[in-house]
Amino acid sequence: MSESENCVAPSQLSRIFSSTNFRINLRDQGILRRRTRALATVWMLAAFCVALAGCSQHKAVARPPATNPTPAAGAAAGTSTNTPGSPKSGPPPANERQPAVPGGYVEEGVASWYGVPFNGRRTSNGEIYDMHTFTAAHRTLPFNCMVRVTNLDNGKQTEVRINDRGPFVANRVIDLSLAAAQAIEMWGPGTAHVRLEILSGPSPQAGFFGVQVGAFKVQENAEKFRAEMDAAYPPATIETYATADGTYYRVRVGKLPSEDAAQKLADRLKSEGRAGALVVRIDD
Repeated sequence: MSESENCVAPSQLSRIFSSTNFRINLRDQGILRRRTRALATVWMLAAFCVALAGCSQHKAVARPPATNPTPAAGAAAGTSTNTPGSPKSGPPPANERQPAVPGGYVEEGVASWYGVPFNGRRTSNGEIYDMHTFTAAHRTLPFNCMVRVTNLDNGKQTEVRINDRGPFVANRVIDLSLAAAQAIEMWGPGTAHVRLEILSGPSPQAGFFGVQVGAFKVQENAEKFRAEMDAAYPPATIETYATADGTYYRVRVGKLPSEDAAQKLADRLKSEGRAGALVVRIDD
């Protein structure tokens, strides 16, 4: 086909441009272009909003440093939080090291603990021993004294109430319940070097004191020994004590107005060969 056959005459172009169909096509194209521009604008706005939202979600926020919780007033003062009327048994957890009570009773020595088979049996003051409460046995402190016990090996502390007598071993100063031993982390080792401080309760100087010079499982032997000691160090008495492995008959001498006087008697007895002499409180 020749180039001349592809050309359109001017008269033909005039008829095309003036035709209704062509005008409709031009109008439709204009509408399409406006709609396209509007749709493009909408998409651009949507993209901008998404980008802005993404930036806000990943924006770093400065946070204030965490602070330690403030302890309750009673805990900060080291006091018991028991409700009025409830028995005082000392706080379960071990506390941080605290200063000694000025002018208070202070004693240092080795602590031990006791649990089964004594759990569920009567203590020296008549209570039923519960090894899961914070109590302890002491030879001379009054019953119901509240005592702070500090493990000098690690600084851990707890508080116990005296409700029993013991330990009747020369190198021990206190027998703790299982709960108290766990609180100061001496349950595993079994013993620890401790400091004792009275927090409240009856005066440790009040009352009478004596010296335990022997303990027997056969009552007849205890009676014979009591008569012998009564002739030299009156008065001599026998205290009966039931334990997990049977009943013991403890022979004691003297009734002295102070622990110091009783200690002098114990030292004298030791010099005479009574190596097991121990100072004890005489409970009425």
